[in-house]
Amino acid sequence: MYTAKGQLDRDALLTQHLPLVRRIAHHMIAKLPPNVELDDLIQVGMIGLTDALSRYEVAQGVQFETFASQRIRGAMLDELRGGDWMSRSSRKSQKDIEQALHRAEQRLGRSPLESEIADELGISLQEYQSLLGKVRGTQLVYLEDMYQGDDDSESFLDRHVSDSAADPMALLRDQRLRSSLVAAIGQLPEREQHIMGMYYEHDLNLKEIAAVLGVTESRVCQLHGQAIARLRTKMRAH
Repeated sequence: MYTAKGQLDRDALLTQHLPLVRRIAHHMIAKLPPNVELDDLIQVGMIGLTDALSRYEVAQGVQFETFASQRIRGAMLDELRGGDWMSRSSRKSQKDIEQALHRAEQRLGRSPLESEIADELGISLQEYQSLLGKVRGTQLVYLEDMYQGDDDSESFLDRHVSDSAADPMALLRDQRLRSSLVAAIGQLPEREQHIMGMYYEHDLNLKEIAAVLGVTESRVCQLHGQAIARLRTKMRAH
């Protein structure tokens, strides 16, 4: 999109690519803790888009949307690095859920229901579902599990959130682990399987998945977190 003088029409490009910023923010938010606000991500993403407009050169041979996507994610990542990825209490809660899930699974010989996991934790179903919402952002691996402590090393945050195609399976490059993960996903309750497929394979955001399933966005977030906890429990041996 160019002006009469053959220059990029920056105002028009900002308006045209606002949906791109929103799409990247919506897809990233489910991988982040509840304290990260969607509007904040979008605002930071707009700064990245503006930066892309100032740096983009047609002669580079890269489409503007591709170039802008990198800058938008980069701006969001820079903002995230300035805050806490996940609090200690949230990480402890996630591990408590995993341990309770494992105990219930061993006792029942099958994947436990939400109510059974809540019973194992000694809390009500409502409290358990609230806890799932609070530990949003947990993945198959924790940040410190993957960080090597070397300043030149690429962190989990860089590898996972900055790549639009990144999902838990992208971290598991070994074929045996991939096969084990596929088998573990196949053992998830049907609704959780659908959520994982829609989010990671079809690139739908939480709001879109909620519309498909006819539930609230927060409910999708809870089920996504529970699916991740089930997979972490099953994959712990690896």
